[in-house]
Amino acid sequence: MRGYRGLTSFNRSSEGDAMLASFEADGAIFVTDFLSSSGCASLAETVKRMTVSHSAGGQDTRRFWQRFHGERTTRFTGIGRYSDVFFDLLEDPLFGQLADQVLGGGGTHYWMNTCQAMVIGPGEPAQVLHRDGQNWATVQAALWPRSPELTISMMIALDEVWPELGATRVVSGSHRWADFERRPALDEVEAGAFRAGDALIYSGALLHGGGANETSDQSRWALHLSFVVGWLTPEEAITEEYPSTLLKGRSERVKRLLGHSSYEGPPAQGGRLWLKNFDHWQSSD
Repeated sequence: MRGYRGLTSFNRSSEGDAMLASFEADGAIFVTDFLSSSGCASLAETVKRMTVSHSAGGQDTRRFWQRFHGERTTRFTGIGRYSDVFFDLLEDPLFGQLADQVLGGGGTHYWMNTCQAMVIGPGEPAQVLHRDGQNWATVQAALWPRSPELTISMMIALDEVWPELGATRVVSGSHRWADFERRPALDEVEAGAFRAGDALIYSGALLHGGGANETSDQSRWALHLSFVVGWLTPEEAITEEYPSTLLKGRSERVKRLLGHSSYEGPPAQGGRLWLKNFDHWQSSD
């Protein structure tokens, strides 16, 4: 079976209102062939080439982060330095439309939270189930269950992915649970099946986590991209990763998503942020 039993599957030409309704009801949707075969092949080649320069487990020696990020999982950012497909994803109209609708209540602007390869190696245990919004727990946990949507995420398979290879597990409907601390029963957790280019798009309030890679000799190849409301600090140091010299000729949207433009709060309800001399700022060509 392709996709998730507990989530609605769509294709890129599906009606946007139907996607949003399913997203709001279940906390996630599955999109087949989100990325074209050529775009996926190009991105996969880039990620696989970059992976050899990075170590599994990362550099942080603190035990919690070793377990959370995965001691047999290789993660890295800076994808846009090596692949233009990264910029295509930032300007993708489908993901952009969903982000506009989902994050719009938290302000008029949002920016990129992170874009990172997530390569789960053989023998990696399942990741702890979590909500991406827990990065900003003083907002999400404190205001639960009335917290605004803080972030929207997408996991794109760069090769075929199935449950035993470490497919992302989700708990459908957990974004609407009354109890923030509630843990799911085993039968509430589901892993999906992806073909290369398929995507899982999910709320930052949804419980999810990488699955266990039960194979002895295969890695799970995937790319994570997420956006966060503009008044919160992103996970990735995006202006360090993408300085203005790398963004010459790029669109205003790309510059804004990568931190090279000021944030405008809701009129009369929020301030302007990321200013220069108290004026709106955007890096120029």
